Amino acid sequence: MFTGIITDVGTVRTAQQRGDLRLVIECGYDMGGVDLGASIACSGACLTVVDKGEGWFAVDLSAETVSRTAPGLWQEGARLNLERALRLGDELGGHLVTGHVDGLAEVIGLCPEGDSLRVGLAVPAALGPMLAAKGSVTLDGVSLTVNDVRDVGAQTHFSVNIIPHTAQQTTLAGLSVGRALNVEIDVLARYLQRMVAARAAH
Repeated sequence: MFTGIITDVGTVRTAQQRGDLRLVIECGYDMGGVDLGASIACSGACLTVVDKGEGWFAVDLSAETVSRTAPGLWQEGARLNLERALRLGDELGGHLVTGHVDGLAEVIGLCPEGDSLRVGLAVPAALGPMLAAKGSVTLDGVSLTVNDVRDVGAQTHFSVNIIPHTAQQTTLAGLSVGRALNVEIDVLARYLQRMVAARAAH
């Protein structure tokens, strides 16, 4: 489990296609305190540490993971939002995040609001019922609050605000219209949606 509070921004040093895609990611973590087999969320995707050294760790991505996540993340030079797994007793500063990507959001608008940036996004309509105004959503691993939600045909549109601190501490400072972001719906909304669907089927 994670919180959606980013603790480092890493850079993909190498991307090598083997049976799976092996990434070596440079980071600022003290890797002496990270075990092989530990989970690190990389721009919202929970990945397993398979090798490590001073200032870097390696992960393997299956074809399934690559196909279900935002294009451009898993290539040399890409910057990734990093978060180590939550430990018992850690402060829950964001919201509960599993590191399982539910879909992709496309940036459809950018509008400065004071010192912040209001970001408009579109997701497939199937994700719409699990988004709620003032609820939580994770974008590329970052816990954010939903401003508003509206259904538009085969899509659902919603917006979030990126405050200066979030922009400085994550990769979200460089957003552009058309960019795809990994989306994870709030885990409680996911379970509620499943319960409602199961009840409707009986």
